[in-house]
Amino acid sequence: MPASPTFTDADLCAFERDGYFIWRGLVTEADCSKMKQVADTHLAECLAPAEYEVDVCYPGAPNTLDSLGGETVRRLLHAFSRHPVFRDWATSKVLRNLLVQLFADDAVQLSQSHHNCIMTKRPGYSSATLWHQDNRYWDFDQQNLISVWLALGDEQIKNGCLRVIPGSHKMNFESGRFDANLFLRTDLAENKALIGKFVRVALNKGDVLFFHSKLFHAAGRNLTNETKTSLVFTYHEMKNSPIHGTRSARYPSISI
Repeated sequence: MPASPTFTDADLCAFERDGYFIWRGLVTEADCSKMKQVADTHLAECLAPAEYEVDVCYPGAPNTLDSLGGETVRRLLHAFSRHPVFRDWATSKVLRNLLVQLFADDAVQLSQSHHNCIMTKRPGYSSATLWHQDNRYWDFDQQNLISVWLALGDEQIKNGCLRVIPGSHKMNFESGRFDANLFLRTDLAENKALIGKFVRVALNKGDVLFFHSKLFHAAGRNLTNETKTSLVFTYHEMKNSPIHGTRSARYPSISI
């Protein structure tokens, strides 16, 4: 990766406007391969803790653990604690410096309670992820968190790359625009018009997506024969504390 990459003023303006920014080739192929090798080993061993497709009940997911594809892993959890190679990336000087710029704050922390995972989409039984904002499931003093998504392999339309709605992190929505699971309702005309503005986030190995926790995003199913693997961590300012007694405060945050 570059020795000391920094966002330009134009980059920072783009993130503020769109709610996301893609840094192409931020992580070297060699470093990605090291992380992918560890992830593949943990996935092959179903090394706990893990979230299964059947747990989320998204479109395309198996119905029960006993059904065909029922043991398909969706996420390998607690990535920060799994292996030094993941911790090294999550707390790297390169990543810290970029996040300090985005937050305009020197005191940045990694949340162990949200994302902090190896995200997988496996062939055959991976589900689609519907339109949502991460903040609707998280509880912090301020809705201002940033997730960092590292592609450990190519992410394209066929294997279920992310889709985002630029600028949606600045919009306010009444509760009636969401279903019981806090996904955007697709039966409403105003939601259909909004979803129609989406863009696909196609990534190559080593590309990194930075996105705001209020940005609407979704993803399709993996229709290829290879597993798609991504490493995802979420960060917040130290002054932006998780609310006591909520899921967001389950594990202590890590200063980077």
